[in-house]
Amino acid sequence: MPRTGAGNEAATGRPLAASHPGFQLRQTILLVEDEVFVRKVAIEILSAAGYAVLSAGNAAEALRKLHSHRGALHLLLTDVVLPDRSGCDLAMEISNLVGGVKAILISGYPENSVTRNGLPHQDWSYLPKPFSASSLIQKVRESLSHGNPSGTAML
Repeated sequence: MPRTGAGNEAATGRPLAASHPGFQLRQTILLVEDEVFVRKVAIEILSAAGYAVLSAGNAAEALRKLHSHRGALHLLLTDVVLPDRSGCDLAMEISNLVGGVKAILISGYPENSVTRNGLPHQDWSYLPKPFSASSLIQKVRESLSHGNPSGTAML
């Protein structure tokens, strides 16, 4: 079971969405988004759907949270453009640290390196901003159910 503590945003007691196909109780998502409003809304959506959410505003904070987290990491959800480095570079580093982790890259820019050059890894997907709650949850579920049957990656 993922640990929750200071600095970790987790479910707020809302009902879990365990009735949805492919859903595994308390999968953990590392959300990296520098826009505070977008980050808060995404945390609320993901938590309401039953996911444990670790959040960060930049890549350095994300790596600190990843290293201090003692449970499994199932998915990285990161903005492509972060203040301290590229979300693609962060996803590559986390993929190297946590074998089998999935990633969803998000961006509000219509033309960016992800859409122009394609995704560099088979376990990555892309979600354009702005996104709806349902499109976010659908993309998360698709990503988590694709590939690794256990959906679990440990640091």
